[in-house]
Amino acid sequence: MPDTTQFFLRLRDQFPALERELDERPVVYLDGPAGTQVPQRVIEAIQQYLSRHNANHGGRFATSRESDEVLDRAHRAAADLLGADDSDTVFFGPNMTTLTLAFSRALSHSWRPGDEVLVTRLDHDANVSPWVLAARDRGATVRFVEIRRDDCTLDLDDLRSKLSDRTRLVAVGCASNSVGTVNPVGDICRWAHDAGALTFLDAVHYAPHAVIDVASWDADFLACSAYKFFGPHVGLMWGRRELLEALPAYKVRPAPDDLPGKWMTGTQNHEGIAGVLAAIDYLADLGREISGQAGLDRRAALLEAWAAVGQHEQQMGQRLLAGLLDIPEVKVWGITAADRWTERVPTVSITHSRLRAAEMAERLGRDGIFVWAGNYYALQLTETLGLEPDGMVRLGLVHYNTFEEVDRTLAALRRLSA
Repeated sequence: MPDTTQFFLRLRDQFPALERELDERPVVYLDGPAGTQVPQRVIEAIQQYLSRHNANHGGRFATSRESDEVLDRAHRAAADLLGADDSDTVFFGPNMTTLTLAFSRALSHSWRPGDEVLVTRLDHDANVSPWVLAARDRGATVRFVEIRRDDCTLDLDDLRSKLSDRTRLVAVGCASNSVGTVNPVGDICRWAHDAGALTFLDAVHYAPHAVIDVASWDADFLACSAYKFFGPHVGLMWGRRELLEALPAYKVRPAPDDLPGKWMTGTQNHEGIAGVLAAIDYLADLGREISGQAGLDRRAALLEAWAAVGQHEQQMGQRLLAGLLDIPEVKVWGITAADRWTERVPTVSITHSRLRAAEMAERLGRDGIFVWAGNYYALQLTETLGLEPDGMVRLGLVHYNTFEEVDRTLAALRRLSA
Protein backbone atom coordinates (compact mmCIF):
# COMPACT_ATOMS: atom_id res chain seq x y z
CA MET A 1 0.00 0.00 0.00
CA PRO A 2 1.47 3.44 -0.92
CA ASP A 3 2.33 6.02 1.72
CA THR A 4 -1.10 7.08 2.92
CA THR A 5 -0.12 10.64 3.84
CA GLN A 6 0.97 11.54 0.33
CA PHE A 7 -1.90 9.59 -1.20
CA PHE A 8 -4.54 11.47 0.75
CA LEU A 9 -2.82 14.80 0.12
CA ARG A 10 -3.18 14.14 -3.60
CA LEU A 11 -6.85 13.24 -3.18
CA ARG A 12 -7.53 16.77 -1.93
CA ASP A 13 -7.16 18.01 -5.49
CA GLN A 14 -10.49 16.32 -6.28
CA PHE A 15 -12.37 18.54 -3.77
CA PRO A 16 -12.95 22.08 -5.11
CA ALA A 17 -14.07 23.41 -1.72
CA LEU A 18 -10.65 22.69 -0.23
CA GLU A 19 -9.20 25.49 -2.37
CA ARG A 20 -11.11 28.10 -0.35
CA GLU A 21 -9.10 30.63 1.63
CA LEU A 22 -9.87 33.07 4.43
CA ASP A 23 -7.49 35.99 4.89
CA GLU A 24 -5.12 34.38 2.41
CA ARG A 25 -4.92 31.15 4.40
CA PRO A 26 -6.54 27.82 3.44
CA VAL A 27 -9.73 27.01 5.28
CA VAL A 28 -9.64 24.00 7.62
CA TYR A 29 -12.87 22.02 7.33
CA LEU A 30 -13.43 20.21 10.62
CA ASP A 31 -17.20 20.42 10.15
CA GLY A 32 -17.44 17.07 8.34
CA PRO A 33 -19.71 15.43 10.95
CA ALA A 34 -22.42 17.90 9.91
CA GLY A 35 -21.74 17.40 6.22
CA THR A 36 -18.58 16.62 4.25
CA GLN A 37 -17.25 18.40 1.18
CA VAL A 38 -17.72 16.62 -2.15
CA PRO A 39 -15.33 15.60 -4.95
CA GLN A 40 -15.64 17.16 -8.39
CA ARG A 41 -17.13 14.00 -9.86
CA VAL A 42 -20.17 14.31 -7.60
CA ILE A 43 -20.77 17.86 -8.80
CA GLU A 44 -20.38 16.73 -12.41
CA ALA A 45 -22.71 13.76 -11.96
CA ILE A 46 -25.48 16.04 -10.70
CA GLN A 47 -24.85 18.49 -13.53
CA GLN A 48 -24.75 15.71 -16.12
CA TYR A 49 -28.04 14.26 -14.90
CA LEU A 50 -29.81 17.62 -15.01
CA SER A 51 -28.41 18.56 -18.40
CA ARG A 52 -28.77 15.20 -20.19
CA HIS A 53 -31.11 12.76 -18.44
CA ASN A 54 -33.58 14.81 -16.38
CA ALA A 55 -36.97 13.04 -16.41
CA ASN A 56 -39.50 11.44 -14.13
CA HIS A 57 -39.68 7.72 -13.42
CA GLY A 58 -41.19 5.12 -15.71
CA GLY A 59 -41.66 7.01 -18.96
CA ARG A 60 -41.61 5.40 -22.41
CA PHE A 61 -38.98 7.74 -23.85
CA ALA A 62 -35.21 8.09 -23.86
CA THR A 63 -34.54 10.49 -20.99
CA SER A 64 -36.87 8.63 -18.63
CA ARG A 65 -35.24 5.30 -19.46
CA GLU A 66 -31.80 6.86 -18.99
CA SER A 67 -32.90 8.35 -15.67
CA ASP A 68 -34.21 4.98 -14.49
CA GLU A 69 -30.89 3.37 -15.43
CA VAL A 70 -29.02 5.92 -13.31
CA LEU A 71 -31.30 5.13 -10.38
CA ASP A 72 -30.87 1.37 -10.84
CA ARG A 73 -27.09 1.80 -10.81
CA ALA A 74 -27.36 3.92 -7.67
CA HIS A 75 -29.37 1.19 -5.91
CA ARG A 76 -26.69 -1.36 -6.78
CA ALA A 77 -23.92 0.95 -5.59
CA ALA A 78 -25.74 1.65 -2.32
CA ALA A 79 -26.18 -2.08 -1.74
CA ASP A 80 -22.42 -2.53 -2.21
CA LEU A 81 -21.74 0.28 0.24
CA LEU A 82 -23.99 -1.23 2.90
CA GLY A 83 -22.94 -4.86 2.41
CA ALA A 84 -26.34 -5.97 1.08
CA ASP A 85 -26.78 -8.53 -1.70
CA ASP A 86 -30.20 -7.27 -2.84
CA SER A 87 -30.27 -3.79 -4.36
CA ASP A 88 -34.08 -3.62 -4.14
CA THR A 89 -33.82 -3.55 -0.34
CA VAL A 90 -32.16 -0.10 -0.45
CA PHE A 91 -34.33 2.96 -0.93
CA PHE A 92 -33.74 6.70 -0.99
CA GLY A 93 -35.31 9.76 0.59
CA PRO A 94 -34.52 13.32 1.67
CA ASN A 95 -32.26 12.39 4.62
CA MET A 96 -31.97 9.89 7.44
CA THR A 97 -34.20 11.90 9.79
CA THR A 98 -37.10 12.18 7.36
CA LEU A 99 -36.80 8.54 6.32
CA THR A 100 -36.76 7.37 9.93
CA LEU A 101 -39.73 9.50 10.97
CA ALA A 102 -41.77 8.11 8.08
CA PHE A 103 -40.59 4.54 8.58
CA SER A 104 -41.36 4.64 12.30
CA ARG A 105 -45.07 4.83 11.47
CA ALA A 106 -44.89 1.57 9.57
CA LEU A 107 -42.66 -0.25 12.02
CA SER A 108 -44.76 0.73 15.02
CA HIS A 109 -48.03 -0.27 13.36
CA SER A 110 -48.27 -3.48 15.40
CA TRP A 111 -47.01 -2.10 18.74
CA ARG A 112 -49.39 -2.28 21.65
CA PRO A 113 -49.50 -1.10 25.28
CA GLY A 114 -46.99 -3.14 27.25
CA ASP A 115 -44.56 -3.36 24.33
CA GLU A 116 -41.16 -1.76 24.88
CA VAL A 117 -38.68 0.11 22.69
CA LEU A 118 -35.02 0.65 23.60
CA VAL A 119 -33.23 3.85 22.58
CA THR A 120 -29.95 5.24 23.93
CA ARG A 121 -28.64 8.41 25.54
CA LEU A 122 -25.68 8.38 23.14
CA ASP A 123 -27.63 8.70 19.90
CA HIS A 124 -28.46 11.55 17.56
CA ASP A 125 -32.08 12.50 18.17
CA ALA A 126 -33.04 11.22 14.71
CA ASN A 127 -32.71 7.74 16.18
CA VAL A 128 -34.49 8.66 19.40
CA SER A 129 -37.47 10.98 18.90
CA PRO A 130 -39.03 9.08 15.95
CA TRP A 131 -39.29 5.99 18.16
CA VAL A 132 -40.38 7.95 21.23
CA LEU A 133 -43.18 9.57 19.21
CA ALA A 134 -44.21 6.28 17.60
CA ALA A 135 -44.29 4.55 20.98
CA ARG A 136 -46.37 7.37 22.44
CA ASP A 137 -48.91 7.04 19.64
CA ARG A 138 -49.19 3.27 20.17
CA GLY A 139 -49.13 3.30 23.95
CA ALA A 140 -45.79 1.46 24.07
CA THR A 141 -43.07 2.13 26.63
CA VAL A 142 -39.68 3.69 25.82
CA ARG A 143 -36.65 2.64 27.85
CA PHE A 144 -33.35 4.50 27.66
CA VAL A 145 -30.00 2.74 27.64
CA GLU A 146 -27.61 4.71 29.84
CA ILE A 147 -24.01 5.70 29.11
CA ARG A 148 -20.78 5.44 31.06
CA ARG A 149 -19.95 9.06 31.73
CA ASP A 150 -16.21 8.56 32.16
CA ASP A 151 -15.68 7.58 28.52
CA CYS A 152 -19.08 8.27 26.86
CA THR A 153 -19.67 4.65 25.87
CA LEU A 154 -22.91 2.74 26.07
CA ASP A 155 -23.52 0.86 29.29
CA LEU A 156 -23.87 -2.55 27.65
CA ASP A 157 -24.81 -4.22 30.93
CA ASP A 158 -27.69 -1.76 31.25
CA LEU A 159 -28.73 -2.50 27.65
CA ARG A 160 -28.80 -6.25 28.20
CA SER A 161 -30.68 -5.89 31.48
CA LYS A 162 -33.45 -3.95 29.75
CA LEU A 163 -34.02 -6.50 26.99
CA SER A 164 -37.02 -8.77 27.57
CA ASP A 165 -39.74 -10.59 25.68
CA ARG A 166 -41.62 -7.28 25.68
CA THR A 167 -38.90 -5.52 23.65
CA ARG A 168 -40.02 -4.85 20.09
CA LEU A 169 -37.18 -2.67 18.83
CA VAL A 170 -33.63 -1.70 19.75
CA ALA A 171 -32.55 1.55 18.06
CA VAL A 172 -28.84 2.31 18.29
CA GLY A 173 -26.17 4.25 16.42
CA CYS A 174 -23.14 2.64 14.85
CA ALA A 175 -21.02 5.61 15.95
CA SER A 176 -21.72 8.69 18.06
CA ASN A 177 -21.91 11.87 16.00
CA SER A 178 -20.85 13.80 19.09
CA VAL A 179 -17.97 11.99 20.80
CA GLY A 180 -17.05 9.39 18.18
CA THR A 181 -17.81 6.25 20.19
CA VAL A 182 -18.23 3.14 18.02
CA ASN A 183 -20.86 0.74 19.33
CA PRO A 184 -20.59 -3.07 19.03
CA VAL A 185 -23.67 -3.24 16.84
CA GLY A 186 -23.11 -6.85 15.80
CA ASP A 187 -23.33 -7.92 19.44
CA ILE A 188 -26.30 -5.63 20.07
CA CYS A 189 -28.19 -7.09 17.10
CA ARG A 190 -27.54 -10.61 18.40
CA TRP A 191 -28.73 -9.77 21.91
CA ALA A 192 -31.84 -8.07 20.52
CA HIS A 193 -32.70 -11.03 18.32
CA ASP A 194 -32.23 -13.41 21.24
CA ALA A 195 -34.94 -11.39 23.00
CA GLY A 196 -37.19 -11.49 19.93
CA ALA A 197 -36.69 -7.81 19.06
CA LEU A 198 -35.84 -6.04 15.80
CA THR A 199 -32.92 -3.63 15.37
CA PHE A 200 -32.66 -0.25 13.68
CA LEU A 201 -29.12 1.08 13.14
CA ASP A 202 -28.18 4.71 12.52
CA ALA A 203 -25.00 4.61 10.40
CA VAL A 204 -24.97 8.30 9.46
CA HIS A 205 -21.82 9.15 11.39
CA TYR A 206 -20.17 5.77 10.85
CA ALA A 207 -20.46 5.82 7.04
CA PRO A 208 -17.53 8.18 6.20
CA HIS A 209 -15.12 6.27 8.41
CA ALA A 210 -15.52 2.50 8.23
CA VAL A 211 -17.12 -0.52 6.57
CA ILE A 212 -20.89 -0.90 6.90
CA ASP A 213 -21.88 -4.57 6.79
CA VAL A 214 -25.56 -5.20 7.39
CA ALA A 215 -25.09 -8.91 6.64
CA SER A 216 -22.34 -9.65 9.16
CA TRP A 217 -24.01 -7.45 11.77
CA ASP A 218 -27.28 -9.34 11.20
CA ALA A 219 -29.15 -6.01 11.27
CA ASP A 220 -32.83 -5.62 10.43
CA PHE A 221 -32.85 -1.98 9.29
CA LEU A 222 -30.18 0.66 8.75
CA ALA A 223 -30.19 4.28 7.64
CA CYS A 224 -27.52 6.80 6.65
CA SER A 225 -27.14 10.03 4.67
CA ALA A 226 -24.93 10.57 1.62
CA TYR A 227 -24.00 14.14 2.53
CA LYS A 228 -21.96 12.68 5.40
CA PHE A 229 -19.92 10.45 3.05
CA PHE A 230 -18.90 12.97 0.37
CA GLY A 231 -22.20 13.04 -1.52
CA PRO A 232 -25.27 15.30 -1.82
CA HIS A 233 -28.20 15.73 0.54
CA VAL A 234 -29.90 12.37 0.06
CA GLY A 235 -30.84 9.74 2.65
CA LEU A 236 -30.49 5.97 2.28
CA MET A 237 -32.32 3.20 4.12
CA TRP A 238 -31.95 -0.56 3.99
CA GLY A 239 -34.08 -3.34 5.43
CA ARG A 240 -34.47 -7.08 5.26
CA ARG A 241 -36.58 -8.00 2.23
CA GLU A 242 -39.08 -10.12 4.16
CA LEU A 243 -39.65 -7.31 6.65
CA LEU A 244 -39.95 -4.55 4.04
CA GLU A 245 -42.43 -6.66 2.09
CA ALA A 246 -44.52 -7.46 5.16
CA LEU A 247 -44.67 -4.01 6.73
CA PRO A 248 -47.50 -1.62 5.74
CA ALA A 249 -46.07 1.34 3.84
CA TYR A 250 -47.65 4.77 4.19
CA LYS A 251 -47.84 5.71 0.53
CA VAL A 252 -50.09 7.08 -2.18
CA ARG A 253 -52.32 4.58 -3.99
CA PRO A 254 -50.59 4.61 -7.42
CA ALA A 255 -47.19 3.89 -5.82
CA PRO A 256 -45.96 0.33 -6.46
CA ASP A 257 -46.28 -2.43 -3.90
CA ASP A 258 -42.98 -4.09 -4.78
CA LEU A 259 -39.50 -3.12 -3.63
CA PRO A 260 -37.94 -0.59 -3.63
CA GLY A 261 -40.78 1.55 -5.00
CA LYS A 262 -43.06 0.65 -2.09
CA TRP A 263 -40.88 2.80 0.18
CA MET A 264 -39.99 5.57 -2.31
CA THR A 265 -43.38 7.20 -2.67
CA GLY A 266 -43.31 10.49 -4.56
CA THR A 267 -40.79 11.74 -7.09
CA GLN A 268 -37.30 11.35 -5.73
CA ASN A 269 -34.31 13.69 -5.94
CA HIS A 270 -32.97 11.99 -9.07
CA GLU A 271 -30.04 14.34 -9.58
CA GLY A 272 -29.06 13.85 -5.95
CA ILE A 273 -29.24 10.07 -6.31
CA ALA A 274 -26.93 10.39 -9.33
CA GLY A 275 -24.57 12.22 -6.99
CA VAL A 276 -24.81 9.40 -4.44
CA LEU A 277 -23.72 6.94 -7.13
CA ALA A 278 -20.74 9.18 -7.95
CA ALA A 279 -19.77 9.49 -4.26
CA ILE A 280 -19.77 5.71 -3.77
CA ASP A 281 -17.77 5.20 -6.94
CA TYR A 282 -15.29 7.84 -5.75
CA LEU A 283 -14.71 5.77 -2.61
CA ALA A 284 -14.41 2.55 -4.61
CA ASP A 285 -11.83 4.13 -6.94
CA LEU A 286 -9.93 5.31 -3.88
CA GLY A 287 -9.69 1.68 -2.78
CA ARG A 288 -8.61 0.46 -6.22
CA GLU A 289 -5.91 3.11 -6.51
CA ILE A 290 -4.42 2.75 -3.07
CA SER A 291 -4.40 -1.06 -3.27
CA GLY A 292 -3.01 -1.08 -6.81
CA GLN A 293 -5.81 -3.45 -7.90
CA ALA A 294 -7.70 -1.76 -10.70
CA GLY A 295 -9.91 -4.79 -11.36
CA LEU A 296 -11.53 -5.02 -7.94
CA ASP A 297 -15.31 -5.19 -7.86
CA ARG A 298 -16.99 -2.32 -6.06
CA ARG A 299 -17.54 -4.00 -2.69
CA ALA A 300 -13.96 -5.30 -2.55
CA ALA A 301 -12.66 -1.88 -3.56
CA LEU A 302 -14.71 -0.23 -0.81
CA LEU A 303 -13.17 -2.59 1.75
CA GLU A 304 -9.71 -1.50 0.58
CA ALA A 305 -10.75 2.14 0.77
CA TRP A 306 -11.96 1.87 4.36
CA ALA A 307 -8.80 0.05 5.41
CA ALA A 308 -6.69 2.93 4.10
CA VAL A 309 -9.05 5.61 5.41
CA GLY A 310 -9.04 4.00 8.84
CA GLN A 311 -5.25 3.96 8.99
CA HIS A 312 -4.96 7.60 7.90
CA GLU A 313 -7.69 8.80 10.25
CA GLN A 314 -6.20 6.92 13.18
CA GLN A 315 -2.84 8.63 12.72
CA MET A 316 -4.42 12.08 12.48
CA GLY A 317 -6.90 11.40 15.27
CA GLN A 318 -4.31 10.21 17.73
CA ARG A 319 -2.20 13.28 16.98
CA LEU A 320 -5.21 15.50 17.63
CA LEU A 321 -6.11 13.73 20.88
CA ALA A 322 -2.54 13.83 22.18
CA GLY A 323 -2.35 17.56 21.50
CA LEU A 324 -5.71 18.28 23.12
CA LEU A 325 -4.81 16.34 26.25
CA ASP A 326 -1.74 18.56 26.55
CA ILE A 327 -3.84 21.74 26.89
CA PRO A 328 -4.82 22.06 30.58
CA GLU A 329 -7.89 24.22 29.92
CA VAL A 330 -9.39 21.74 27.47
CA LYS A 331 -11.44 18.69 28.44
CA VAL A 332 -11.94 15.90 25.91
CA TRP A 333 -15.23 14.03 26.23
CA GLY A 334 -15.14 10.36 25.32
CA ILE A 335 -12.45 7.76 24.73
CA THR A 336 -8.92 9.19 24.84
CA ALA A 337 -6.66 6.13 25.30
CA ALA A 338 -4.60 5.36 22.19
CA ASP A 339 -4.97 1.59 22.72
CA ARG A 340 -8.76 1.93 22.46
CA TRP A 341 -8.80 3.58 19.05
CA THR A 342 -10.87 0.77 17.51
CA GLU A 343 -13.71 1.88 19.80
CA ARG A 344 -13.98 5.32 18.21
CA VAL A 345 -13.83 7.41 15.03
CA PRO A 346 -11.86 10.68 14.71
CA THR A 347 -14.66 12.93 15.94
CA VAL A 348 -13.67 14.73 19.12
CA SER A 349 -15.78 17.00 21.30
CA ILE A 350 -14.22 19.33 23.84
CA THR A 351 -15.08 21.98 26.39
CA HIS A 352 -12.93 24.76 27.83
CA SER A 353 -12.57 25.75 31.45
CA ARG A 354 -13.15 29.44 30.70
CA LEU A 355 -14.64 29.82 27.24
CA ARG A 356 -18.12 28.84 26.14
CA ALA A 357 -18.43 26.50 23.19
CA ALA A 358 -19.98 29.12 20.91
CA GLU A 359 -17.20 31.58 21.69
CA MET A 360 -14.54 28.99 20.91
CA ALA A 361 -16.21 28.12 17.60
CA GLU A 362 -16.52 31.81 16.71
CA ARG A 363 -12.84 32.48 17.38
CA LEU A 364 -11.70 29.38 15.52
CA GLY A 365 -13.96 30.33 12.62
CA ARG A 366 -12.31 33.74 12.38
CA ASP A 367 -9.01 31.88 12.21
CA GLY A 368 -10.28 29.86 9.23
CA ILE A 369 -10.95 26.70 11.21
CA PHE A 370 -14.56 25.60 10.76
CA VAL A 371 -16.02 23.64 13.70
CA TRP A 372 -19.44 23.14 15.27
CA ALA A 373 -20.60 24.15 18.73
CA GLY A 374 -23.68 22.94 20.61
CA ASN A 375 -25.24 19.50 20.98
CA TYR A 376 -25.35 18.48 17.27
CA TYR A 377 -28.80 16.94 17.99
CA ALA A 378 -27.23 14.46 20.43
CA LEU A 379 -29.39 16.10 23.06
CA GLN A 380 -29.72 13.09 25.35
CA LEU A 381 -25.92 12.98 25.66
CA THR A 382 -25.34 16.65 26.46
CA GLU A 383 -28.21 16.60 28.96
CA THR A 384 -26.79 13.50 30.64
CA LEU A 385 -23.33 15.09 30.83
CA GLY A 386 -24.77 18.34 32.23
CA LEU A 387 -23.54 20.38 29.27
CA GLU A 388 -26.74 22.10 28.24
CA PRO A 389 -27.31 24.77 27.05
CA ASP A 390 -23.76 25.47 25.88
CA GLY A 391 -22.84 22.02 24.59
CA MET A 392 -19.37 21.28 23.27
CA VAL A 393 -17.04 22.14 20.39
CA ARG A 394 -16.76 19.32 17.87
CA LEU A 395 -13.63 18.70 15.79
CA GLY A 396 -14.39 16.22 13.02
CA LEU A 397 -11.64 14.70 10.90
CA VAL A 398 -12.24 12.86 7.63
CA HIS A 399 -9.77 11.52 5.11
CA TYR A 400 -9.30 14.80 3.21
CA ASN A 401 -7.98 16.49 6.36
CA THR A 402 -4.23 16.74 6.94
CA PHE A 403 -1.66 16.58 9.72
CA GLU A 404 -0.85 20.23 9.04
CA GLU A 405 -4.50 21.11 9.71
CA VAL A 406 -4.41 19.15 12.95
CA ASP A 407 -1.31 21.07 14.06
CA ARG A 408 -2.83 24.39 13.03
CA THR A 409 -5.98 23.64 15.03
CA LEU A 410 -3.99 22.70 18.11
CA ALA A 411 -1.93 25.88 17.81
CA ALA A 412 -5.12 27.95 17.58
CA LEU A 413 -6.56 26.27 20.67
CA ARG A 414 -3.35 26.93 22.57
CA ARG A 415 -3.58 30.61 21.65
CA LEU A 416 -7.18 30.67 22.91
CA SER A 417 -6.01 29.25 26.21
CA ALA A 418 -2.97 31.51 26.60
